[in-house]
Amino acid sequence: MTLPPETVAKVQNALPFAMSFLLIPLAIITAIYGGWTVVLLPVVTWYMFSILDLAVGLNTDNADLEATEDDLFWYRAITTAWVPAQFLLLFGMIAYVAPADHLNTLEKLAIFFGVGVITGTVGINYSHELMHQKNKLERWLADALLAMVLYSHFRSEHLLVHHRYVATPRDPVTARMGESFYRFYPRVLKQCFLSAWNAEKAMLARKNLPATDSSNPFWKYAYLQLICFLLAFALGGWAGVGLFLLQAGVAIWQLELVNYIEHYGLTRKHLGDGKYEHVQPRHSWNAAHKASNWLLINLQRHSDHHYKPDRRFPVLQNYTEADAPQLPYGYPVMTIAAMMPKVWKRVMNPRVQKWRDMYYPEITDWTAYNKAANPLPR
Repeated sequence: MTLPPETVAKVQNALPFAMSFLLIPLAIITAIYGGWTVVLLPVVTWYMFSILDLAVGLNTDNADLEATEDDLFWYRAITTAWVPAQFLLLFGMIAYVAPADHLNTLEKLAIFFGVGVITGTVGINYSHELMHQKNKLERWLADALLAMVLYSHFRSEHLLVHHRYVATPRDPVTARMGESFYRFYPRVLKQCFLSAWNAEKAMLARKNLPATDSSNPFWKYAYLQLICFLLAFALGGWAGVGLFLLQAGVAIWQLELVNYIEHYGLTRKHLGDGKYEHVQPRHSWNAAHKASNWLLINLQRHSDHHYKPDRRFPVLQNYTEADAPQLPYGYPVMTIAAMMPKVWKRVMNPRVQKWRDMYYPEITDWTAYNKAANPLPR
């Protein structure tokens, strides 16, 4: 069913996407009480939304593409408001937890593991939505969120590399068929930073500017991250820095888990001489699970995001199995499966093979695709 713009614009239809804000008081509870409450954040984020997915099912409705920016006001308010909310949560928690006498070291670490689940699952995801917008304020807010997890280069890599080269050998975050997350993760940590740097360097070279030019966003990335680092030290000393680094590491891990599942095994056909077919909805895994799409602001409608990257999250379209491959569960379940390679391959490899048989029956030898050994795209 297609929802008309006047329906999309209603605040009650935007409110479910604000469920992520409920994680903030939950984080505060863990800091105040400690003990068994320190497991609440990962349990709620990973398991409660998985249970909700089973309870509320799928959402296959699509918003009318004629919806205007005014129609999407409440949705834009959610992503914008998250930035100051996360800033206050993260640094407020550092100031409170680092010197807290009622919490032991293990409890403090567990609490900031949970904070990292929030800043990764919600914060980086919201930064992803904001960085795709033309509005300079929203793009700046995206940079602020990424600086809080020390992963600012993600914006350059995502916009300049991933979207251009997805499902080709030049895209580091397209997970290869048969590649476990434990091989994928260290590979992308290195390759994504280098590919982001090289992409920005190439853009400056086309303007006859050196990589060290002040317009290189890596300078902005560096000073924003330094500000966050120094603020963590000012509020919590070296203990605060340690907790800050812990949440950043967890957030990055959460992001790359999602990157791993979004395109696993899916490749664009090499047409010869370094040319590849255009990106289509079939080159990303789609998931219509309602509750996890509330949490992730429709990130699971990833097929449409890559097909039309400039669409805001409320108007991302759902695709059926006829047009895009479908994940059996939402991201919370699939990321857990990704941490267990044997389970992951048992679930996903047959689906990749089905996808290959459906879209590319003419390709009989997939060796070069499996190893990302085809020529790099021109």
